Amino acid sequence: MSVPQLNDEQRGEEILSVLDTAFGELLAADPAAFRVKFRKMAASAFAFYRGTACLFYHDLEAEKRGGPYLDERTSRVWIHGDLHAENFGTYMDSNGRLVFNVNDFDEAYVGPFTWDLKRFAASIALVGYAKALSDEQIGELVAVYAAAYRERVHALATGAKSDEVPPFTLETAEGPLLDALRAARSLTRFELLDSMTEIRDFERRFAGGGGSIELDAATRYKVLAAFDGYLETLPETSLARPDSYRVKDVVGRRGIGIGSAGLPSYNILLEGHSDALENDVVIYIKQAQTPAVSRHITDPAIRGYFQHEGHRTVISQRALQAHADPWLGWTELDGSGQLVAEVSPYAVDLDWSDIDDPEEIAQVVADLGRATATMHAAADDQSGESLVPFSTERAIDAAIAADEDGFAPLLVAFAHDYGARARADHQIFLDLFRNGSIPGL
Repeated sequence: MSVPQLNDEQRGEEILSVLDTAFGELLAADPAAFRVKFRKMAASAFAFYRGTACLFYHDLEAEKRGGPYLDERTSRVWIHGDLHAENFGTYMDSNGRLVFNVNDFDEAYVGPFTWDLKRFAASIALVGYAKALSDEQIGELVAVYAAAYRERVHALATGAKSDEVPPFTLETAEGPLLDALRAARSLTRFELLDSMTEIRDFERRFAGGGGSIELDAATRYKVLAAFDGYLETLPETSLARPDSYRVKDVVGRRGIGIGSAGLPSYNILLEGHSDALENDVVIYIKQAQTPAVSRHITDPAIRGYFQHEGHRTVISQRALQAHADPWLGWTELDGSGQLVAEVSPYAVDLDWSDIDDPEEIAQVVADLGRATATMHAAADDQSGESLVPFSTERAIDAAIAADEDGFAPLLVAFAHDYGARARADHQIFLDLFRNGSIPGL
């Protein structure tokens, strides 16, 4: 990775240009949401890195024409698109099993598999730096990730049985991953409903406040029509097709997170599978965004595969995530693609705040390397989608085998290089923001 040597002022202009391309329209429509987003990004170099996948892929632009380990196949693998150290956590799969895995597929697309690995490696450099680890220790952690990824890809490519490469569950996970799964298991649907709803006239309704927005009749009608369209996108294999589920309430929400600033979204409260009020289900509909990767992948066969960004997000997640959320689907609202899924009671993100011992960090990073490999292997000719019509694990395995010794050093060097770049960029961004130099804010 080589970013042209720019001085801080030139790099600042470049950062502003990339942010304008990625967020300009949304920022103009809702400056207040982006002030919140950017203040969150200002908090740390890692938070800045999380919020700037657009800048990351801008800097990787040169690699879209090739690079180490990239050939015709490994350059068009289904990738997560924003694979960093905090995009892992728990979910309840379609079999009712709690699984720890990669999450948040809003940026998923088809592109070079190494882009996922490099984005994760740089995030580990930032996490390690914030925990005062030495460059040598950070390099060792990235090498551990690379080795675990390599080992799992090879096992999958050579026909490992499912019990030899099991998912991370309550029975198989260890350390902080097991802690997250146990925390998820202690959560209940009632607690989630209690935090978002109230009982009025013997019926559950959304509670006011907390970011909820009352809808007028016309908007409510549009949202419910979009919900009807979503029902048609649920797979036949969903355990509980909700055709008979009754809509109890609808509210609007305004995204103000690092990834959702300015994007309108809605929550729908549904009657559960029985009359008992604790079985009610909360569904969210949110406008899907243009993934940062897609601005640097020009293959018309990839672009033309998706109806809209909501369709892309769902198809990508189903491809990358075995046993995805049975409520996962898509729809359209006001001409924009929407992602639809359940607000899960059982979602717990990996918490890095108490993972400080280098040996424990190494154990976690190795597990995340295995999870990354499993994700890449899931999305291929077996996924039910025709966009990647070959075995990704065999293609990646063969590419790495051609230069086994160079694989980990490539990621280690990139992690150090881009980690330093992201820390410097964070300071440049911070100065631009605090001095009122970001247009529109």
